[in-house]
Amino acid sequence: MGLFDFIGPASGLLFTLENIIWINLGVFIGCVFAAIPGLSVILCIILFLPVTYTMRAIPGMMFLLGIYCAGGYGGSVSAILINTPGTPHAAATMLDGYPLSKMGRTKAALKIALYASTFGGIFSALVLLFLGPQVAKISAQLGTAEYFMVCLFGMTIIAGVSGKSLVKGIIAACLGLLISCVGADPMTSYDRFTFGIPRLYLGLDLAVTLIGLFALVEIIGKAELKRNELNLHAGKIGNDDGKITKDEYKRMFRPVLMGSIIGSCVGIVPGTGASEASWFSYNTAKNLSKHPEEFGHGSVEGVAAAESANNAVCGATLIPLLTLGIPGDGCVAIMLSALMINGLNPGLSLFTTDGAIMYAIMLGLILVNIFMFLQGKYLTSLFAKVVSIPQQILTPIIVIFCFAGAYSVNSSYFDLSVALVFGVMAWFMRKLELPAVPVLLGMVLGNMTETNFRRALLISDGSPNIFFGSVFCWIFIALIVVVIIGILRGKMKETKNAKVEQ
Repeated sequence: MGLFDFIGPASGLLFTLENIIWINLGVFIGCVFAAIPGLSVILCIILFLPVTYTMRAIPGMMFLLGIYCAGGYGGSVSAILINTPGTPHAAATMLDGYPLSKMGRTKAALKIALYASTFGGIFSALVLLFLGPQVAKISAQLGTAEYFMVCLFGMTIIAGVSGKSLVKGIIAACLGLLISCVGADPMTSYDRFTFGIPRLYLGLDLAVTLIGLFALVEIIGKAELKRNELNLHAGKIGNDDGKITKDEYKRMFRPVLMGSIIGSCVGIVPGTGASEASWFSYNTAKNLSKHPEEFGHGSVEGVAAAESANNAVCGATLIPLLTLGIPGDGCVAIMLSALMINGLNPGLSLFTTDGAIMYAIMLGLILVNIFMFLQGKYLTSLFAKVVSIPQQILTPIIVIFCFAGAYSVNSSYFDLSVALVFGVMAWFMRKLELPAVPVLLGMVLGNMTETNFRRALLISDGSPNIFFGSVFCWIFIALIVVVIIGILRGKMKETKNAKVEQ
């Protein structure tokens, strides 16, 4: 039996008033949580998971999927408004979303993020619906060597987010990789770089370090400004009509479509996530754009590419979960317990025993994105008004949310000191003109890269031939070579143009 055999029973299970209420509630909660720096989507799902224990499978999953998908869009709100990503995967959105906001185009930036997020979400929901079982079988063939190559390919993104100096970008990325080594060794469990502090054995939480790297550094930066300079940084909301021109819509189409495809492909591979997808998409859009100079200074293509990719991950991560029982990321792993509490053990057999429920969940993902679009459309003007709040009022509120968010991640006062340390470190980096984004990339990819590299060598008894032993490895090697050649050509072109100008 296939999709069309289950479409009738699945629709009957899905389109009920109870499900629609839970979807909307989940979407609203997800948007609010993700928009507040530190209050991550995964934390939100953990907090509200007990609510689903008394619910049936479909309403419970619809509620959690509402939180999960809306969190993808919600993180962009604070990234655009206050230059602080509400969630790690909104960091790429921040690079162009915040400059757009400072230009007085806050509503337009939020609309672009919403449209791109909705397109990406619906695209991946359709991928899940039509290609799920087939694509999951391919991703199941990827081993540790292939995962390492995926991570290595991810490292090439650093060149695209290094700013003017590639060397400084590489230094910052190496710092991020070093930070990712703090804590227990993934293979031996011996502690590394803990300096005798027991709490560091668990490593540094990404959400906490993000608050320091991107939020607290802004507060420290504002503290240096004089009163008259501070007022200049208030959002220019007065003439913001929120309009997006026809030319901008045309320019958005390719990055949104490409971002949706990249996000879906990344999400299918278990262990990767929205952060990697948004950076892959952002970097690719920049390389293919006719206006690469606009990226980092308020490019509509940059916002569209990042947001479509991180939302496209949501549907794709459910492919390995529903078809193989392998959760695609942390949020989906938590959702697994919501299914199991109802006696549903995900796997290919589930499509024959409970096919109507499985297809109802997959159809429900499309419904979630539609309601996310409707809520975002009518709340955009409300979100945009945050920029008009005077800095002397907004800054203390941001500080309170930052510390509340840092504390809430693990209910630990130690995390407050970690956030402060990273805030000061980011301030020194700013003085040295070292970009903060490569540090984030190093932290995101570091642990995954090391673990897969060492596991692969363990499997092969130390032979590097394992990294050249499959078609998938050679595909990623080819992609890495193409990207490196593109980077070198770009740098040579920049150097040539600089000489001509002189």
